[in-house]
Amino acid sequence: MHSKQFSWQIAWDYPPFRLKLILGTIILIGILLFIPQFFHHIELREGVILNDWVLKRIPAVDVSLYIFIILYALIILFLIRMSTNTSICLTALWTFIFLCSARILTITLVPLNAPTGIIELADPCSILFYRSNVITKDLFFSGHTATLVIGGLCMQRKRDKIISFTAAVIVGILLLVQHVHYTADVIAAPFFSWICWYLGKTIAKTY
Repeated sequence: MHSKQFSWQIAWDYPPFRLKLILGTIILIGILLFIPQFFHHIELREGVILNDWVLKRIPAVDVSLYIFIILYALIILFLIRMSTNTSICLTALWTFIFLCSARILTITLVPLNAPTGIIELADPCSILFYRSNVITKDLFFSGHTATLVIGGLCMQRKRDKIISFTAAVIVGILLLVQHVHYTADVIAAPFFSWICWYLGKTIAKTY
């Protein structure tokens, strides 16, 4: 079933799909409820400042608008594809669960302070997810880059994949231009994205 597109009615009537969708939704809601407290703790924690050779050679410029135009445009496209494709939806759900879990783990294990010269990225969705306007220490690895890479991995149309992966590269570069992330944060994101996607795809199999 994971490789075919089924209507929501047919998919919902299939017990394995229904179980994994409900269970995944409950787990994701639990993670999203935990995230604000987690990042509040992270912001109060002291970490290290990396000696980033790349950032030292890039003047910091505020490119927040471009980052969010690209990011949210791709999220809208992804949601449209998910709404009509149950396979993409279930895979994306479990992939995002693993992505959130991986970021909580890596951010906990790699305490970092914001890069020198950071221009704060005021994400309009920060209030929704973090209960704060500005979060600066959610660094290793880049969630913005990882989200776009996951979009490309979960998409089924070749054009959608190309658009998503291209957007991931552009946003990754823009994050460095704004000094929001270290180079290592951006480079590591596709690696963790692939692992989370592989695990999510495995869990989402319903045959």
